[in-house]
Amino acid sequence: MRMKLTYGAAALTLAAVTALTACSSGGSSGSGSSGSNPLSGGSSGGSVVVGSANFPEDELLAQIYVQALKAKGVNATAKLNIGAREVYYPQVKSGAISVIPEYNGGLLTNSVDTKSDAKTTVGVDAALKAKLPSSLEILNPAPASNSDAVTVTQATAGKYHLKSISDLTSVAKNLTLGGPPEFKTRPDGISGLKKTYGLTFKSFSPLDESGPITLKALTSGKVDAADVFTTTPQIQTDHLVSLSDPRHDFAAQNIIPLVNKKAATPKITAALNAVDAKLTTQALLKMDTAVITQHANYSTVASGFLSQEGLG
Repeated sequence: MRMKLTYGAAALTLAAVTALTACSSGGSSGSGSSGSNPLSGGSSGGSVVVGSANFPEDELLAQIYVQALKAKGVNATAKLNIGAREVYYPQVKSGAISVIPEYNGGLLTNSVDTKSDAKTTVGVDAALKAKLPSSLEILNPAPASNSDAVTVTQATAGKYHLKSISDLTSVAKNLTLGGPPEFKTRPDGISGLKKTYGLTFKSFSPLDESGPITLKALTSGKVDAADVFTTTPQIQTDHLVSLSDPRHDFAAQNIIPLVNKKAATPKITAALNAVDAKLTTQALLKMDTAVITQHANYSTVASGFLSQEGLG
């Protein structure tokens, strides 16, 4: 998956993203640090700096983490829009950042074990725990996952009775599949779908990475199915259908807190695990749609989610 979440491309490569990133989260994209050791313990349950990568969904998740920690009396501050994984990962290892919302599959294959072939949430998390540097740990994965998905319109789903990738077996030969150019050679792309599900599509159309070109091609009928990330707002606004992947062609990309162990007090760990227990893909998609396409304030959206789930 993209940077496996290729973070330069990020979860949401939409035309609106660039403009919206600058106005995200109420101006808290500075470090927010008081200058004291962010990992020093405290009577209130510890002090942490929550970082984020440089795309809207991760900034939103960081806001949720910060507010949830504050609600439990933790001195939490935000350092948003740090950059790609190559930039922020060393900061979490060193302790300059205490915690960051991560994607388990991307973290594993880009930074921890590039040769891993783990696919399921359980398998990916086990591989992470076995290979993470001694200064780091992962907490519980959220049900929410921003993963690749073969995606179709509601009309196509209805016409062919599609709910999972398996349902394409008898009709793929009549359909055009779209996706980023590298999807043609990726292990989980054209070859992966053939190996895992026995699918051979009529043709492949190289587009962009879950962005406006792909979405336009899908909704206009230029392609019948496309690789679209599962929390892309147009899934909701254009009423698209992400087909399930029961045989795990695509690796898990569950939201997961990556934490420097020095910050992992029981109060902090419990607060973050409580958030992820309530964070579903549908909830994240709804929030992404609000902040990216409806220009809602990140802090307000984060607060609304926490309040709704009894965590704020």
